[in-house]
Amino acid sequence: MSVEVKELSTDKVHSDHPDALLSVQELRVWFELRRFGLGHAGYVHAVDGVSFDLGHGEAIAVVGESGCGKSTLMKTILALHQPTKGEIVFDGKKLSELDSNEMKWYRSQVGYVQQDPYGALAPFMNIKRILEEPLIIGGVRSKEEREQRVRNDMEEVKLHPVEDYWDKYPHMLSGGQQQRVVIARAMTMEPKLLVADEPVSMLDASVRVEILKLFQGLQQKHNLSVIYITHDLATVSYFSERIFVMYAGRIAEKARVDPLLQNPLHPYTHALLQGTSDPDARNALSFKEVPPGEPPSLITPPPGCRFHPRCARAIAGLCEVDEPPEYEPEPGHFVSCWLFK
Repeated sequence: MSVEVKELSTDKVHSDHPDALLSVQELRVWFELRRFGLGHAGYVHAVDGVSFDLGHGEAIAVVGESGCGKSTLMKTILALHQPTKGEIVFDGKKLSELDSNEMKWYRSQVGYVQQDPYGALAPFMNIKRILEEPLIIGGVRSKEEREQRVRNDMEEVKLHPVEDYWDKYPHMLSGGQQQRVVIARAMTMEPKLLVADEPVSMLDASVRVEILKLFQGLQQKHNLSVIYITHDLATVSYFSERIFVMYAGRIAEKARVDPLLQNPLHPYTHALLQGTSDPDARNALSFKEVPPGEPPSLITPPPGCRFHPRCARAIAGLCEVDEPPEYEPEPGHFVSCWLFK
C-alpha cells in the first residue's frame, strides 16, 4: 500500500552549510502497521519532516528521549531504512539514485559505531579478523596491506601493543576495549562520516570520558564529520559543535552547543536539561521538575505542536491546533515553538 503524505518541496531547504557533506531534506520515515487478517492499520511516523546539513569535519549531536526517532534517523542515513519521503544527499550524490556499486562506495564512506560493543562483534572471530573483514569486503587483496591497516587502526584507538590484542576474542576484552575495537572497525575504510549510536551508554562511567576524548581526537586528526546519537545532554559538549533536539519524530530546537545548554528555548529542551545527571553529590537525592505524561504515540501523534499535551506553557487555541514553524530568536539558534512567534 502506498503512503500518502503531503507533497514536499525539496528545492529550497534551509542550508546550514552551503558546501555540506551530508544534507537531509524534509525526511519522512513511516512504517506501515498491519493487523493479522485485517490488512493496513496505519503508520508509525518515526521521522516526520527532518531537515539539516552537516559540514565537512563538523560534529553534531542528535538528542532526545527513547522513541523520539533519533535511531530511525540514524539508520536511514546509514541506508538501513528507505525514506518514505524526502531526500538524503551525501557528497553531492542522492542516496535514492545510487546503484548497487555506488551504494557499496557510500557504505565505505560512512562508519558506524554501535551502542552495544559486545553484541556488535562476532564472537567466533578474533580481533584481527574482525578488523580485516571490511577490508576484504572492500577489495583490499594484499594481506600485508590489510595487516598494516589493522595495526594502524588499533594503534589509533589505543589498543597497544597490538600483538597483545589481535589474537584475542571479544569476550576476552573489557567493555571499553570492545568499544575501541568497534571504533577501529568503523575507521577501517577511512570514512568521511562517522555515525555513533549512544557509544558510551553501556560503558562504566570511568571509561566514558576516555572514549569521548578518543572520538574527539579521531575527528580532529581525520577531519571527520560525526553524528552523535544520545539521550544524555551531559556528554554532548565533549566534541559536538551543534545540538539537534528531537521530539516525536521532529527537530524541536537546534543551535551551537554553548547557546543551547546555557539558554535552552524550547520547553522540551528545558525538560531534558532537568533530567541531566548532576555531578554535585549534594543534589543526588533531590527531585527535579519534569513534564508530566509520556511521549506521544507516533501512530497517532497529536495535532499542532507535538509537545503541547505535556507543556505547562502551551498557548490555548494555538499549540494544540497548528504546527509551529521554525523561528530564529537568536542568530543560529532555531526553535519550533509558538512562544517565539
